Amino acid sequence: MSETRKKNSPLTQGKAARVQPTRKPSWLKMQLPTGESYTRISGMLRERSLHTVCEEAKCPNLGECWGGGTATMMVLGEVCTRGCRFCAVKTGDPAGFLDTEEPEKVAEACALMGLRYLVLTSVDRDDLEDGGAGHFAACVKATKEKVPGILIECLTPDFQGRDASIRSLLDSGLDVFAHNLETVRRLSPKVRDKRASYDLSLQFLKRIKEFRPEMVTKSSLMLGLGETEREVDEAMADLRQAGVDVLTLGQYLRPSLLHLPVRDYVSPARFQALRNRALSMGFAYVAAGPLVRSSYRAAELFLESRLAKSKGKGFEPTKSDSTLNV
Repeated sequence: MSETRKKNSPLTQGKAARVQPTRKPSWLKMQLPTGESYTRISGMLRERSLHTVCEEAKCPNLGECWGGGTATMMVLGEVCTRGCRFCAVKTGDPAGFLDTEEPEKVAEACALMGLRYLVLTSVDRDDLEDGGAGHFAACVKATKEKVPGILIECLTPDFQGRDASIRSLLDSGLDVFAHNLETVRRLSPKVRDKRASYDLSLQFLKRIKEFRPEMVTKSSLMLGLGETEREVDEAMADLRQAGVDVLTLGQYLRPSLLHLPVRDYVSPARFQALRNRALSMGFAYVAAGPLVRSSYRAAELFLESRLAKSKGKGFEPTKSDSTLNV
């Protein structure tokens, strides 16, 4: 094999790293959450018409997160104005609908669940003038008032790159501003909706840091869609150049036969190598592993600890942040 082909071979090239996607490997097998605590919390959320990404995505880490005081709630409804080929969320026209009581519902649920760390995320809402940024801000403010001391991460759409929307959320009191790049440059047009773009996402993350340098930013990449080793390195370098502090790397899993197929299952060893390279680029923290998701308990514990020590000052990577998350 030529040197050129080696550099551009699939991410999981090699006997130890590559697994043909005919069936899920052992490291992706998981048990769905059960038990009295899960049933109680799930019922409480349904009573308030609240939805968690934890449940919607059948996240393998749900029980660990809920039991440890973290959760990811999806606001702004269930209908997305975009149609990404990796996502199972409904696509359509929400026609400007907003649940004006949702901020108080989120705050109440956080109090009842005893959350210490909340991730707020949403569908894309291109039908709204601000993309839903004002609603995010209202949820943050209501929750901070109801649950003093809670840390809130907002995992948002790109708000079509509007500076006013970014500033609105920055002024809400959130602790971590997250936006996912999702995949490498070459695959972005195939994987994401045509209204999203690789460069828009990078610019969005960069603008956050320009407006508020001390704000902690976070992003995520899905692996297993056919990306190459070099492309992943380039994407990670682009995120660092945009000032992103925290990175999560996880395995893409196909929601249905209507979605993009899995091209490769990336081994834990491969994730370990990628995490090491990402840390060498200067990320403050990297969670990487087959079951890691953009909202991930280990990353949130790290953020909770570090934010408590350096509130309002940002933070730098430390050599002790070396736990592998698989």
